[in-house]
Amino acid sequence: MNLLLISNSTNAGEAYLEYPKENIRQFLNTHNVKEVLFVPYAGVTVSWDDYEAKVKMRFEEIGVSVKSIHHEKNPQQAVRDAKAIVVGGGNTFNLLKNVQDNGLIKEVQDKVLSGTPYIGWSAGSNLICPTICTTNDMPIVEPTSFNAFNLLPFQINPHYLDAHPDGHAGETREQRIEEYLAANQNKFVVGLREGCMLKFENDKLDLIGPRAMRIFKYDEKPYEVNAGDDLTFLRK
Repeated sequence: MNLLLISNSTNAGEAYLEYPKENIRQFLNTHNVKEVLFVPYAGVTVSWDDYEAKVKMRFEEIGVSVKSIHHEKNPQQAVRDAKAIVVGGGNTFNLLKNVQDNGLIKEVQDKVLSGTPYIGWSAGSNLICPTICTTNDMPIVEPTSFNAFNLLPFQINPHYLDAHPDGHAGETREQRIEEYLAANQNKFVVGLREGCMLKFENDKLDLIGPRAMRIFKYDEKPYEVNAGDDLTFLRK
């Protein structure tokens, strides 16, 4: 597999897809990709046409053309024909429901397992996991199930935050992840902080970015890993 899984599309004060743009360019160039199939299904308050245009503008800057799956009469065939698959962020439940409704779970699994590059950010990164149960999003629609592409054995929590704002009496992100682990004791969860990404190439998983990634496992104290650390344990 060849995966580039990005925590967030935009850092504060930056243009859309600015910080990961060079990583995306290098990743696609490595695999000689000049056209990608974009999946805009996570978009809810933005139209899919507008979402496509926004992504297309950024990808054109790195010499890559974009076509969106929502224009395709046969989405399954579009996946089969794709040179690379790009799945944008937004609402993870809306994304998964539309992927399921279009019969794309197995199509994407087969395509990515055959070596076709996959890029996702936020919800698009969540979808590579066994389920979407560690998303931060509200369930605004009901998918058939929470089961996702299941291409990596661990769960990602994108946009991971340590902060607990003053005056906020609700649970922290860490507490929510601990709830997930209490119900799913055999899983790792990685807190992928903003400005960071995971790359899987040549059977090796790497953290890229300036911030540490937080590792959660049931009945273990959470700990941090940094870019360059061995992440082989997450594959088990």
